[in-house]
Amino acid sequence: MSARRYPASVDVVIVGSGPTGSAYARILSERAPDATIAMFEVGPTVSNPPGAHVKNIADPAERARAQVASEGPGERGEKVANPGAARAGVRGARPGTFLLDDGFAFDGEDGLPVVAMSSNVGGMAAHWTGACPRPNDSERITFVPDLDELLDEADRLLGVTTDAFDAAPFGAIVRERLSTAVDEGRVDATKVQRMPLAAHRRDDGRLVWSGSDVVLGEVTRENPRFSLFDESLAVRVIVEGGRASGVVVRDLRSGEDHTVSARFVVVAADALRTPQLLWASGVRPEALGRYLNDQAQIVFAARLRDMPPLDADDPTAGLAEYSGVSWVPFTDDMPFHGQIMQLDASPIPVAEDDPVLPGSIVGLGLFCAKDVQADDRVAFDDAHRDAYGLPAPRIHYRLTARDHEVMERARHEIVRLAEAVGDPVGDRPFTLPLGSSLHYQGSTRMGVADDGTSVCDVDSEVWGVPGLFVAGNGVIPTATACNPTLTSVGLAVRGARKIAALLSRERVATGSASV
Repeated sequence: MSARRYPASVDVVIVGSGPTGSAYARILSERAPDATIAMFEVGPTVSNPPGAHVKNIADPAERARAQVASEGPGERGEKVANPGAARAGVRGARPGTFLLDDGFAFDGEDGLPVVAMSSNVGGMAAHWTGACPRPNDSERITFVPDLDELLDEADRLLGVTTDAFDAAPFGAIVRERLSTAVDEGRVDATKVQRMPLAAHRRDDGRLVWSGSDVVLGEVTRENPRFSLFDESLAVRVIVEGGRASGVVVRDLRSGEDHTVSARFVVVAADALRTPQLLWASGVRPEALGRYLNDQAQIVFAARLRDMPPLDADDPTAGLAEYSGVSWVPFTDDMPFHGQIMQLDASPIPVAEDDPVLPGSIVGLGLFCAKDVQADDRVAFDDAHRDAYGLPAPRIHYRLTARDHEVMERARHEIVRLAEAVGDPVGDRPFTLPLGSSLHYQGSTRMGVADDGTSVCDVDSEVWGVPGLFVAGNGVIPTATACNPTLTSVGLAVRGARKIAALLSRERVATGSASV
């Protein structure tokens, strides 16, 4: 799928190879098979097939190389992936991601000290947890009339299942105990349940995690009109006559710039780099970069009590194989989303005469919905440049009094949940540094009117710039606590259908079978 000869023109340019950019490529391959599509990714290909999740790489050394290759153009230091290191004040990123060098916080503001990105084919979907819960209550986008059907389609593209861990010996017990503490007064959709995951079991029992490769699917990989170009930096969207007409792309291997004309341009970089590219291109609607929101994350651990002995044939090969992944859905009454799964090992020393049953230490995480404000934003200027030479993201971000109230409620709730499932481990919950969730949203949010509070319409087309579409978590306009990928892929499906319909109309109007 990858070649170094850049096309002079295509029907659709897609900037970014994460799950939403890949969703555009997939839907267009299915609905507009005559359309030519070029996808550009700034990072390298780190897996086979391109875009596959690195957790599927069996060899630990090869997997580590893939993670390091995803960590952007700057210095690559030791990665920090656990609350203990964060508690000690270490500012670090998870494997496969990289941080902003500066501009992540300003005096008098909270900032997002560990805001992170990935640069690789597949984007963050090569490194994510695969959690695909559906939004509930105020998380839902009420002005998208076909939201549920779009979420169904996102399930299909991501390969979402709920049975990947049904054989986990402790899973049902964990959910039963959580249900006793949580379910009263809730409707079925918001009761404790299995976490929907972008993962499936092979016939041999091996767990396979979905990445962008699953979203692309065979129909895209076999599409002769689709091309994927890695190590290719989009430096500018070309706007002519008020309409998007292509991109300028820099081949990072040669340093040469190439102009690629297109009828439609989709920018699916991420919630920081999508507004970055628009700003660099002179496309600067009032809401660009604004309404940025993250999900504050509270974590704790518990030791499961009174557990039955493991059977000899119980599957206990890896993380979550003992207790699966359980979900406590968000509600407006309890404005946080819960994810409960085992830890690889106890986070505290355990005496030799007090053995821990394998898999009996579970981690609890509550993600809090943000009080959305226009002044929470990623901003850009001409004075600061990132390692790619583009305007560097500068984060302005404050927690409100309501945010602090919700976080305090979450601290009490997570202790209650820990006590429901077992014996709490440690003295008190820990609040991860802001930015830890990697669920940044709102910076290119959709809306129903071009009134300065949104960047794009309900089809993700940028206000006032026909032919320019944005994709990714940044398009989500609501404050969510649940993992946002399923929603953003669903919104990408809607945008891709709009482009496919427009291409079809053009063909009908010109009487041509090919554009």
